[in-house]
Amino acid sequence: MPIRPRRNRISAGIRGLVRETRLSAQHLVLPLFVQEGPQSATPIASMPGCARLGIERIVQVAREALALGVPAVALFPALEDARKSPRADESVNPEGLLQRTVRALKAALPQLVVITDVAMDPYSSDGHDGLVRGDEIVNDETLPILAAMAVAQARAGADVVAPSDMMDGRVGAIRAALDAAGFTGTGICSYCVKYASAFYGPFRDALDSAPRAGDKKTYQMDPANVREALREVALDEAEGADWLMVKPGLPYLDVVRAVRDATALPVAVYHVSGEYAMLKAAAANGWLDYERCLLESLLAMRRAGADLIFTYGALDAARALARAP
Repeated sequence: MPIRPRRNRISAGIRGLVRETRLSAQHLVLPLFVQEGPQSATPIASMPGCARLGIERIVQVAREALALGVPAVALFPALEDARKSPRADESVNPEGLLQRTVRALKAALPQLVVITDVAMDPYSSDGHDGLVRGDEIVNDETLPILAAMAVAQARAGADVVAPSDMMDGRVGAIRAALDAAGFTGTGICSYCVKYASAFYGPFRDALDSAPRAGDKKTYQMDPANVREALREVALDEAEGADWLMVKPGLPYLDVVRAVRDATALPVAVYHVSGEYAMLKAAAANGWLDYERCLLESLLAMRRAGADLIFTYGALDAARALARAP
């Protein structure tokens, strides 16, 4: 008697019933770049369809995201050089750009999950995620800066702070600072497995946050390593992380699976700017179907074990999923 697996693929209804992995708008987080000027918009050439937006436009886009079923946004501030400094002082300004954006979003859309980036590079005149001393990015002196930044974001109303800096011990320092300030309910999404990747180029264009000297290889992970990722997972989980992030996404699906198998915490994946830009560029040349390839990419991340996905294509994906039979 022949074995016919195709019987489980014979119709859309049957395929839906036996589908192993689900992708929905509820799994997505929309990253947004915020700039000064309430109604301003500055297109990002290397990320077609994305722009740096003023606060009022950020609220509009977030409202659209919620209507499509996307429950969360992640905020990244684009600051003028005049507001940047070696110690990232602007990051704790109660009236700073990021803090004002968080307050506006929570006032207009209280049910929206607002995630804020904790790292020095958007605020640093050196463009690094940590404090620079000579030729070195120093670890321990950076931790109080990051902890103060996280508290300032929580005070503005952030639901989840997301340290993306890859300094050792920063999750513990941030958790202790948040708890001491009374923000015991503020979550931490740790970028615990963040690689020194070539796929971040368009993001750095968007924020003008590339290092002014050197690179980030002394603190971000070597793309050759997987076992090292599991060590980072264990450390950040022990220090009090609530979610664990793997970044980038598609080139590191084996790492996503390894992390998923190593922890009971929610696993996030960042479908980064370079991955998004490649899809857009190929589609613009007529080489592939952007929407179908976007959904397939996101589904692959879910299949590898991701619980939630940060993607610049969140609105596009949510619209496509809403039309799907």
